[in-house]
Amino acid sequence: MNNTNKPSEKIIIALDGMDKDNVLNLIEKIPEVIWVKVGLELFVSEGPNILSVLKDKGKKIFLDLKFHDIPTTVARASFVASQAGVDFISLHTCAGIKALKMAKEAADEGAGKANLIPPKLLGITILTSWTQESFMTDLLIPQLIEQRVKHLAEIASNSGLGGCVCSPKEVKFLREIYPDTFELVTPGIRSLDSDLNDQSRVSDASEALKLGASKLVIGRAITHSIDPAYMFEKFCKKILI
Repeated sequence: MNNTNKPSEKIIIALDGMDKDNVLNLIEKIPEVIWVKVGLELFVSEGPNILSVLKDKGKKIFLDLKFHDIPTTVARASFVASQAGVDFISLHTCAGIKALKMAKEAADEGAGKANLIPPKLLGITILTSWTQESFMTDLLIPQLIEQRVKHLAEIASNSGLGGCVCSPKEVKFLREIYPDTFELVTPGIRSLDSDLNDQSRVSDASEALKLGASKLVIGRAITHSIDPAYMFEKFCKKILI
């Protein structure tokens, strides 16, 4: 389980659209799963207790609540979250350097008080649902998404964060800048023949890893399949190719 070269270590299962019973059923079907992602929907519906349930099952947790607020609030949220024993915490990089630095310090302090290893904080760059057109028309930002992602990743790095979340489309040029110790976690992973749903900037699993992704967030392609265990194994095998 500690072997970071295992394909199963590279996959984070997104538990979106599930409740506690669904989650426990999925884990029972796929005991090989190491990493899970708890997002807003599951956290709001089940509360913080779902984190304890997953830790008791021996899972590593990516707490993906995307903290974005004034620096003090982001720091306090990171302090509390770090005491739950989660391994990754996401927060929006555009909260600013002050907020990110305070969050990192607070997370380290919170984990220390609970005698836990501090979680890695990951800065959200640009969500995979954004297209270049919507980015410019909705937000009135006359800049290429790739340029903005590069800038936000630099903010995350300079703030002492452990990595960032980006689409597979930005992984290659970010990995050319940052070492392997800087996590590049990529949602938007699909089988080449699958539906995109609400994602826009997506990629195939093996391609994303070859480009430099640290871990892949995969949700519906596995959790909504007829046979989740088979699909998980299929993704693991694809990673080895």
